[in-house]
Amino acid sequence: MSLSKPNASAATVTTTRVSPSPFSGLCVNCVDGCPGYCEVGRSALRGREIIYPQPFGKVISGSEKDYPVDFSHFNIHGTCVGAFGAEADSDKATFPNVNVETEINGANGNKIKMKVPVFTGALGSTEVARVNWEGTAIGAAISGSILVCGENVCGMDPKAEIKNGKIVNSPELARRVKIYKDWYDGYGTMLVQLNVEDTRLGVAEYAVEKLGVEGIELKWGQGAKCIGGEVKLPTLDRALQLKSRGYIVLPDPENKAVQEAHKLGGIAEFERHSRLGMVDEESFMKEVERVRKVGAKYVTLKTGAYRPVDLARAVKYASQAKIDLLTVDGAGGGTGMSPWRMMNEWGIPTVYLESLLYKYLKRLKEKGEYIPSVAVAGGITLEDHIFKAIALGAPFVKAICMGRSTLTAGMVGKTQGKFIEEAYGKGKEYEEALLRTFNGAAALKEKYGKDFKKIPPAAIGIWTYYDRLSVGLKQLMAGARKFALQYIDRNDIMSLTREAADVSGIPYLMEADMKEVENILG
Repeated sequence: MSLSKPNASAATVTTTRVSPSPFSGLCVNCVDGCPGYCEVGRSALRGREIIYPQPFGKVISGSEKDYPVDFSHFNIHGTCVGAFGAEADSDKATFPNVNVETEINGANGNKIKMKVPVFTGALGSTEVARVNWEGTAIGAAISGSILVCGENVCGMDPKAEIKNGKIVNSPELARRVKIYKDWYDGYGTMLVQLNVEDTRLGVAEYAVEKLGVEGIELKWGQGAKCIGGEVKLPTLDRALQLKSRGYIVLPDPENKAVQEAHKLGGIAEFERHSRLGMVDEESFMKEVERVRKVGAKYVTLKTGAYRPVDLARAVKYASQAKIDLLTVDGAGGGTGMSPWRMMNEWGIPTVYLESLLYKYLKRLKEKGEYIPSVAVAGGITLEDHIFKAIALGAPFVKAICMGRSTLTAGMVGKTQGKFIEEAYGKGKEYEEALLRTFNGAAALKEKYGKDFKKIPPAAIGIWTYYDRLSVGLKQLMAGARKFALQYIDRNDIMSLTREAADVSGIPYLMEADMKEVENILG
């Protein structure tokens, strides 16, 4: 049985003429005369363009590989006895009284309080991130969540001012920071990521000293790809500008033959690539210290689905540097732009990665070493995923990073808002239509009053989605008799298959509670 679906995908807008061979993905009878519907066929025409999900700037993609073990291979235990975090009284231990707030506990006593245990993935320099920033930023702020601004925003800003190789003004980053701050109400914070180019440009200094950003996230990678950030550039002028700023731009926009091919349409777009980071213990410690001296209140680390020894490095270095938050992103998660086959075929999937993460953190804890707050990412979308991910990594996992699904909620909200505006304009009927369309709109109007009209529909969509997650999570937690997040533990889930039990260390369901059962049955 093949776990992959090669050579045809909605992500690359490719298909097959007839049923494909499972392994190759080619039509079982590839015929002479076919115009080329499949990925191989389209690659014969458009080549490197077909490496990436289409169309760039309008899609967020996630792996379609069917991993052997995922969160569906676990179920949540329920019980009819007792209550943790609440009085065992049927009138008091009700699901609306479950507390789903969480805290990121910093090494220096700094805490990030969150109303919900979920936060956004990084919205960086891709076009889909840029055009959806306002709704996402406001949605995160009014939800009391962390917002992450991704890599390369300053370097990609067409109006950025760079002097002596350092950023001195980025209207785009300034815009992003202001939007979040305008709606911030004491919960969550905003983090700005650093990659190789960002570090060289002095983005940390600019973001913290000039814009007042509280947190800097050092980025090793993400679950969707094992190389640096990538975007596509539609014009020659843009490609030349970014090459002049030191980025890798392919094909070479300064090449006359490339320029001619671009003019004719043979080369429709250029690619901007970030450099690979080179991690070692000494340089990481120095970078953490440097960012702290710049004035960052919080220093965090985001790492991807690299091999186990790299996860061990991330855990150990994060402990030694006493960072505030470690986010670990498993393979299969979403992205604005990653090589499609890479997204499917590289990296450790989320359940496997989190199982290793738990082992490594437990080992450090047993040695008495500092353990940072941890977040997990990688294809998590609904409340049962959240519960299982927190349980699988308990007691270390404090929050869940949800990039693609957050953006999905925002984009749907934005689209519905456009429909409503087209139908009713922006007057009283528009507001009434928002209240009819969005379940969460009434609560937001009650809280914000006249300012409700300033909240974009995308943000209402994200708040409403996060509210659904909170209510659903409360129901699952109440069923497990856990009335606050800190009481969720690994004993709250069961493995449905032997393979899941082997991977995770979570007992197979037919062997769960055996000691307690024997005590009861005598």
